Amino acid sequence: MFVSGGKSFARGGAVSAATVLIMTVTLGIIASLIFLSALLSFTLGTIKDKVDVSVYFVTTASEEEILAVKDQLLKLPQVESVSYTSAEDALIAFRARHSSDQLTLQALDELGSNPLDASLKVQAKNPSEYESIVNFLEASPTLSTDGASIVDRINYAQNKDVIDRISVAIGATQDIGFAVVILFAIASILIAFATVRLAIYTSKDEIAVMRLVGASNHYVQGPFIVTGIITGVISAIIVLLLLWPATWYIGLKTAIWFGGFSVASYYASNFAFVFLSVLLSGIGLGAIASILAIRKYLKA
Repeated sequence: MFVSGGKSFARGGAVSAATVLIMTVTLGIIASLIFLSALLSFTLGTIKDKVDVSVYFVTTASEEEILAVKDQLLKLPQVESVSYTSAEDALIAFRARHSSDQLTLQALDELGSNPLDASLKVQAKNPSEYESIVNFLEASPTLSTDGASIVDRINYAQNKDVIDRISVAIGATQDIGFAVVILFAIASILIAFATVRLAIYTSKDEIAVMRLVGASNHYVQGPFIVTGIITGVISAIIVLLLLWPATWYIGLKTAIWFGGFSVASYYASNFAFVFLSVLLSGIGLGAIASILAIRKYLKA
């Protein structure tokens, strides 16, 4: 069956070449979906990293008390990270931001003390979880010392509209991205099936003769399945080779547009994943399409 399948592919000539071409386009679409999914994940991750809630503490709060709050927050399953900024660090950052504004710096010097508060910047795993984190901060009795809360203010109320809009946008983008992936995957399978079916159609007389002399269904199917697998492997290799110059060129042109995401770097660092995904897709599509396409003639 393996020898017969190889010979059938070699004898196919233009039909085999056309099948490889269409399968290459199909696997190219599948590879593009991998990069699209990676770009979508990178973009959503970048957006999530820019969303946070800051908790400001009263000036009388000690560093130990603030760090104790940080430890409590890190134990919450909704929290991704918590970073601490002391009042001194906040003052240094403020002076750096207003280094060209002498009037503001002069007014700050005239105060004679640091008016800025220490703070914790909290990042959630999902923007929709900020509300529950804020509720924990407002309700937790461990945040009080001597009966007075050490929390001065939380900027969640000011950022709530933005956070809610980002949460909706992320959810919609994920749903749309998933739908696009499914749509293109189905289209790719249909294209592969139609192409392999056309190739098998040219061998319908050969199949009829094999049936007449008593060949089993498995013996009839075997060579065509092998041919489909050969087609898928060759197409996968072509796609993988074409991806090197394609991702390099696209990476040069789009890295700035995509916020620093480079398809070339992604391909290089995730080559094993892309290689296996494309190769297994080619083998699977070739084999399954051959099985489905030849069933019509086995029932005749």
